[in-house]
Amino acid sequence: MSFASLGLHKILVNTVSERGYSSPTPIQKEAIPTILKDRDVMAGAQTGTGKTAAFALPILHRLLEQFDLDQTSDAGLANQKYKKVSALVLAPTRELAQQVYKSFATYSQGTSLQSVVVYGGASINPQINALNKGCDVLIATPGRLLELLMKNLVKLDGLKTLVLDEADRMLDMGFIVDIQRILTKIPKKRQTLFFSATFNQDIFALSKTLLNDPKLIEVDQRNATASKVKQLVYQVDNDQKSGLLSYLIGSKNWQQVLIFTRTKQGADALAKEMQKDGIATQAIHGDKSQGARDRVLSDFKAGQVRALVATDVAARGLDIQQLQYVVNHELPYNAEDYIHRIGRTGRAGLEGLAISLVSSKENYLLDDIEKLVGESFNPQWFPGFEPDLDKQESSNKRPPSKKTLRAKALGKETRKDKKPRRNRR
Repeated sequence: MSFASLGLHKILVNTVSERGYSSPTPIQKEAIPTILKDRDVMAGAQTGTGKTAAFALPILHRLLEQFDLDQTSDAGLANQKYKKVSALVLAPTRELAQQVYKSFATYSQGTSLQSVVVYGGASINPQINALNKGCDVLIATPGRLLELLMKNLVKLDGLKTLVLDEADRMLDMGFIVDIQRILTKIPKKRQTLFFSATFNQDIFALSKTLLNDPKLIEVDQRNATASKVKQLVYQVDNDQKSGLLSYLIGSKNWQQVLIFTRTKQGADALAKEMQKDGIATQAIHGDKSQGARDRVLSDFKAGQVRALVATDVAARGLDIQQLQYVVNHELPYNAEDYIHRIGRTGRAGLEGLAISLVSSKENYLLDDIEKLVGESFNPQWFPGFEPDLDKQESSNKRPPSKKTLRAKALGKETRKDKKPRRNRR
C-alpha cells in the first residue's frame, strides 16, 4: 500500500516520498482513511510508529483541499487575508508540542499552510506575533493556550478538528480542568481525535464525554512495548545504582544514553555524580528554562553530551534519531510511563536497549509494569554490583498510603490496625 492509495493530496504524497517514506505504517493505514471520513478516532499504537503523521497528514489534506476550493471561488482572496485556526493539537509537554509542530511544518512544506506552536516557559510575544500572521494548525500546551484565550489573543470559533496527543498523559498531569475550560471555547460540532501509546480506564471514560461514536484503532496489543526494544532488569541496591550506571556506559562505550529519574532533584544529583565519574552528563526537567532545555537537547543530539538525565516530562516528546540506550535509574510510579520511557529507543523499527535498575524497594513498581505490559521480567545480578541480601528490606509490600501515615501521626487507628470484632450472638 502507498500513501497515494490512502487518498491523500498529491502535494503530501510527494512530500513524504521525498523524505524516504515509501509506505504507511500500520497505524497510518488504519487512521488516515478513517479521519478523512470525518469520524472521531481513538487510536493507540506503540510509540515511534508514526502516530503524529497519522493525524497530521489527513488534517493537512483537508486544508489543502479547502485551499484548492477557495482559489476557484470569489471568497478565495478574503479567506487568505485572515486564517482561522482550523485544527488544534493539545500536547502535555513543551517537547512533545515542538515535535508535533516540526512534523506539521515538514509535511506542509511547499504550501501556504501555516502552523504555530505555543507553550509555557518561553516568551509569549513571539508566539503572539506568529499567530497574528495567520494560523491554520495550532499546536499548544493547555496552560499557554488558556492564557492566550483569556487575553483574547486567539480565537477557536472556526475549529474543525481537535487532537489530544498522549491523552493519557494529559490526565496524569492533571490537565483535565484546563481541557474542560478550553472545550467551552471551541465549537461543539467538530472532529475529535485521541492518540496515545497507552490507554487506561480514565481515558475511556473521558472519551465517552468528548468523542462522538469514535472508531477504536489499536494496531498492537494494548499497552504493548516496542517489539524491537530489548529489556533488561538489574536488581541492585539503591546506593550502587549510579556506580553501575557509570560502569555500564564506560565499559560498553555507550555514546548516547537517555536516563530517567522520578524527581528533578534526583536528576540533578545523578548528573553531578556521573560528571564526577568523567561522563559528560546534563539534566533536563521542568525547572529548567525552555532555552536551557533546548540547548541541552541540542548538545545531546550533537554528541557533545554523552548522557542525558531526564524526568518524565521528557518521556513523551523527545524524538532523537537512532537513540539506542534508555536507562530507568528509578522506575516510574505510573506504570504507563515505563512504556513511554523505553519508547524513546527502538523508534521507526530500529533496535534499542532499555535497562532498568531496580532496588528492593521498587519491586512493587516492577510488578505493576509486568501486569500492564503482560510480560514477566527476570531480574539479573550484575557481577560486582550484587545486592546485599543482609540489608534488603521486605520490599514486596507497598509503602503505606498517605491516609495511613496521617492516621498514625494523629494517633488514630486505621481499619487494618483494628482487631476483628467478635460475632455477637
